[in-house]
Amino acid sequence: MKFSTDIKIKENYFLSQPHQPFFALGIVNALIMMFFFALSYRDVFSVQTDMKIFHVYSLIFLVFTNFFIGFLFTTFPRFCQGKNINKIFYLRIFYANILSAILFLSGSLFVSDESIAGMLISFISQGFVAFKLYDIYKNGNSVNKKDPFWILIAFCFGLAGNAFFIISNFISFGNIVDIAVNLSFYMYLIFLTFSVAQRMIPFFSHSMEPKSEKFINIVFLFFIIKTVVSIYDYNIYFKIIELILDLVFGVYLLKEFIRWKLPVLTSPAILWVLHLGLFWFPVGLLIQAVCLSLDIVFDLNFYFLGIHLIAIGFLLTIFIGFGTRVTLGHSGGVPHAGTFEKIIFVLIQFILLFRVLFSLNITFGMNLNFLFDISFLLWMILFAVWGWVYGKILVFG
Repeated sequence: MKFSTDIKIKENYFLSQPHQPFFALGIVNALIMMFFFALSYRDVFSVQTDMKIFHVYSLIFLVFTNFFIGFLFTTFPRFCQGKNINKIFYLRIFYANILSAILFLSGSLFVSDESIAGMLISFISQGFVAFKLYDIYKNGNSVNKKDPFWILIAFCFGLAGNAFFIISNFISFGNIVDIAVNLSFYMYLIFLTFSVAQRMIPFFSHSMEPKSEKFINIVFLFFIIKTVVSIYDYNIYFKIIELILDLVFGVYLLKEFIRWKLPVLTSPAILWVLHLGLFWFPVGLLIQAVCLSLDIVFDLNFYFLGIHLIAIGFLLTIFIGFGTRVTLGHSGGVPHAGTFEKIIFVLIQFILLFRVLFSLNITFGMNLNFLFDISFLLWMILFAVWGWVYGKILVFG
């Protein structure tokens, strides 16, 4: 009797492409981290980690970084015409990111030292990702690597921001936390998203308008100045500089986006959501300038209104738009937004609306704190429903 050794083991679909496990982890972390932040904010219980650090760090490095890695591991080799990411490598990063999330959360809830361990693992994992992206960039066959260069620069700023967060656990002098927050938010989270968006959205939209050769360089300079002045915006002079910068930056971007002649009003939903997210960035900057002027003149604190306009209006809208497109396209489906997707895209704008109203409520003392609960609930619904529908595609195809 002969026994066949030609046994075919079916590959796990969920782990077959890099975007799938990282997108799924990002969705799960988005629900868990926001849930505990909201309970802490509402004084149901207290987290061991500083609440500001818990909120900012968890969203940037445990939620959106996983989305970044999933997207970049899928598309960055194509940008550079390099080799695809080895499966063993991206699975090690995936498991390390799971461990970092578990340790950070358990440490934030119970033993603070564990949260530092989670941050260290996150930093090491992110470092390996940066080296891998650099290797692809260096050895890729693409003639034009300008956009991958800026994406790589933004990712390295994220690595620096992560390091500053870790250092802040051991060194308390100065405004090291403010450096960590602003560096991670503007130079990493927003600049990386912008670097991808300014490349992909005109391409998807078939925009033939040539960009200025210095466009991304000018934007990078704006981001650098914005980051520095935001660190010191408790100072009236830096607030004035930031006000002027936001006005100039917002107008510059708005004029540039209009010049691209994107088919904003005639594009399908899978595209118009990206257009909407793109335009939220300059609009957010201009509204932030208005808030700063009112703050300077009338001493009104708008409670992170401008930041959330950019974080939710620009970042989250772009992320869900790209995430939907990538998930459908790489599962063999058609990148098309039906009724469900349109509802999801609109839901993001309602999250933004209620978060803005909550800031205004704080500013003018209207005692409508339930607005926070509504924005939190809508966030949970967004990721739960989007995750349920697209999670099944990520896991089963």
